[in-house]
Amino acid sequence: FTDALQGLLDGSHPVGGAGRQAAAAASHGHLPHTGDMLTAFQMLQDMSPYMKFGHFTANQAILEAVAGDRRVHVVDYDIAEGVQWASLMQAMTSRPDGVPSPHLRITAVSRGGGGGARAVQEAGRRLAAFAASIGQPFSFGQCRLDSDERFRPATVRMVKGETLVANCVLNQAAASTTVRRPTGSVASFLAGMATLGAKVVTVVEEDQGDAEKDEEEEGGFVARFMEELHRYSAVWDSLEAGFPTQSRARGLVERAILAPNIAGAVSRAYRASDGDGEARAGWGEWMRGNGFRAVPLSCFNHSQARLLLGLFNDGYTMEETSPNKIVLGWKARRLLSASVWAPPPVSVPSSPTEAAFQPVGMSPASGGVGRLDFDYIDSFLVEPAYALV
Repeated sequence: FTDALQGLLDGSHPVGGAGRQAAAAASHGHLPHTGDMLTAFQMLQDMSPYMKFGHFTANQAILEAVAGDRRVHVVDYDIAEGVQWASLMQAMTSRPDGVPSPHLRITAVSRGGGGGARAVQEAGRRLAAFAASIGQPFSFGQCRLDSDERFRPATVRMVKGETLVANCVLNQAAASTTVRRPTGSVASFLAGMATLGAKVVTVVEEDQGDAEKDEEEEGGFVARFMEELHRYSAVWDSLEAGFPTQSRARGLVERAILAPNIAGAVSRAYRASDGDGEARAGWGEWMRGNGFRAVPLSCFNHSQARLLLGLFNDGYTMEETSPNKIVLGWKARRLLSASVWAPPPVSVPSSPTEAAFQPVGMSPASGGVGRLDFDYIDSFLVEPAYALV
């Protein structure tokens, strides 16, 4: 946090929405090496449930939604390192009824520019190698956001007979590989997937609880900065319960994952206080207002989440805030949530005015499925496929 504040003062930290690598460079003076990032992701999984909580909840909902379908197409808004889909593949190939695994196609949404596209391609190669190793029929592609980071449904290649699913992972408390994308970008993706006829939409995001501050509150930057400080203090506390402060694993996770996220959080707090803010609260109210229907989580999904938390420190909590949403917390602090939605039967306009994109907390301009294996993300991360070039 000290480095992030210093970066704002001396101008070395990009406040205009730069990517994760830029934030990392601003904080440490170098770009995180791909090998360090992958190792950090592996270690973070060993230290906490942050990644698996959202991934497993979303994956289980997807498995249940596509049960019996022969071809499944997932459009992933932020694929990051691709670790989410290893456990989904394993579940698809391990059905107890012996039904052949469906063909899985993943389309990753990427930012324009060479760096983001290359990272997505690398994730695709790792996923393809992993799928081949377990006999999962698989194909991979990507589509790019427009220059203003809006999603256009026409960029997604559609194939007749596929069941379409949307996955939207936004700023997990300690696992996201990108800074928060603009509010309009997220809204255009959700609306666009409704236009394309997605069967189900899974959303994983930071959970603000009751911590949102009024947009007009005096001293808004201080309030937002303290909110992020409290959030990451809880993350730090939870990691310390799993790994000692001086451990090499802890240090790598802090440098490669937490520090860039903190730099991005401080930058967002600054932009918000300067009238260039992004959404502070969750997307639930926006989705309900645009015709999305809540899909209740199954009893198995709840049990799976409780079992996952049982593998870690007793301080982790799970709270059901609505039938379609569960929240991961550390002690009394909510950290991230996972929710499941069904798009409306008619399309949502893909490019309404910016005010229409504002979720709750913003000030608008006008009034029989296989279970997920907890070990398979770990297996994916250490697969020899990472050596592919």
